[in-house]
Amino acid sequence: MFDIENPLVCISDYLSFYSVKSPKHEAVICGGHRLNYRCLELKVRQCSKALLASGVKKGDCIAVIANPCVEYWVTFLAATKIGAIWMGINPKYRFQEVEYVVTDARPKIIFSMADSEQDTYIERIVGGCDGHKFIDTLVTTSNSCSSTISFDMFLSRSFEISDYQLKKSQKHVMANDPALLVYTSGSTGKPKGALLSHYGLCFGASVAAWHVDLDRPRTICNFPINHVACVADTCCVNLVAGGTIIFQNRFDPNLVLSAISEEHVTLLGGVPTMYLMLLDHPDFEKTNFSSVELIAWGGAAMPLDVVERLQTVSPRLMNVYGMTETAANTTYTSPDADLVELSETIGRPSPHTPCRILNDQGEECEVGEYGELQFKGEHLLLEYLNRPEATRDVYTKDGWLHTEDLGYWRENGTITLVGRLSDMFKSGGYNVYPREVEDILENFPAIEMAAVVAIPDPHYQEIGAAFIQVRDPSAFDIDALRAYCKTHLANYKIPKTFSMLKALPVLPIGKVDKVSLKQKAIAQQKETA
Repeated sequence: MFDIENPLVCISDYLSFYSVKSPKHEAVICGGHRLNYRCLELKVRQCSKALLASGVKKGDCIAVIANPCVEYWVTFLAATKIGAIWMGINPKYRFQEVEYVVTDARPKIIFSMADSEQDTYIERIVGGCDGHKFIDTLVTTSNSCSSTISFDMFLSRSFEISDYQLKKSQKHVMANDPALLVYTSGSTGKPKGALLSHYGLCFGASVAAWHVDLDRPRTICNFPINHVACVADTCCVNLVAGGTIIFQNRFDPNLVLSAISEEHVTLLGGVPTMYLMLLDHPDFEKTNFSSVELIAWGGAAMPLDVVERLQTVSPRLMNVYGMTETAANTTYTSPDADLVELSETIGRPSPHTPCRILNDQGEECEVGEYGELQFKGEHLLLEYLNRPEATRDVYTKDGWLHTEDLGYWRENGTITLVGRLSDMFKSGGYNVYPREVEDILENFPAIEMAAVVAIPDPHYQEIGAAFIQVRDPSAFDIDALRAYCKTHLANYKIPKTFSMLKALPVLPIGKVDKVSLKQKAIAQQKETA
């Protein structure tokens, strides 16, 4: 059901389509719970009505803090059905990070699906909402406190809304209305809320489903819900193809390998770090991969030896490239890609997503010439929330999206990535922005200046190395700094090493010389290897 040229208006329309076409087909599996398309549609309709009864209108934002689960997916589809904007929050975020995105996005309702690891999380959110009058309701599935209502109590509000009222609200939803808000940092380190449209999600998922080319795929979703890899690249693509999503709270090699055999997974997606961990697991060789028809990855280059091992368990492999602002993957390797294409390129631009590579002079690059990848289309980022200047700057004057990724065309039309225009690096598939981390480090009382650079890592592709200039080295407590980082940063953002310097090296213009710091960090890494 993926008509690329004429996608449906909003992503929840695909659920409605399959609830009629194949109502008994499994839509989601989560733990011991299994829902077919008809049951999922009924739950989404109930949640949509409850949102309307709670005063949520078209254009309002709702936020959900959860691991991948049925409730996450239901709230997302319910919000898009009535034209609300949905935002996911990673449970790994610390209070300071949650407070920032909540204050910027101003959600009308916050849902917390926190598990036992976040027993006090909802209390933290409530504490941070003092004075935040824009928040009307706090909903939780466990450990409710006085300021919250249960998810079941929230759903009971659905009886206040008729089918006619729900249908009326749906008619006002337009394809180019915002549907999804995803926070992604820029070179300044301050997260920006990228608004993606209904059309972007539907078009992007349809293109991806066309490239994947699997009949009703069965795939695992264990990406964080605040990431496009979860919402757009996994769940929306699977829904457009009428497949089955197997939710797992987080990536766990043991759970993934078990699900591959027990649930007959046909499409396996992830980042290279995940596959390295799967290959290292003692149960990998014993796992039955006979159902797997395609293994896909993105986010970083895959080592050649890993590609070779994956070829032994799947008839097709695929490397993809995309970013939050493109609302979907935009390049794909060939169905019959060889080892070179899979390990050294990101494939070719989809015929449905125009791409160009420009050099520093603004001219289109020749084969082998380095330049910035740029994309164009109505499916791309609508805007950065509350940041008109950033929205203006992310597009060229003739409407092409800046990616800040450097690459070059190869003779056969594939693209090889060579680096980034910004300092951003990926650790285990997560984007890490040095300026954001540096801001946190420089707020630590003992630190005057901080600089974070990326260095290679065999498991996570890249990790952060921090250099710090402290006020009193003799009184500096590295353990206190590590504890501070754990309080203020998600674990994947925390630098793996901290090195004290009397003074950070600077360039003639006064900027920190990160090139020399990177060289120093790599040298230190080799010495300790």
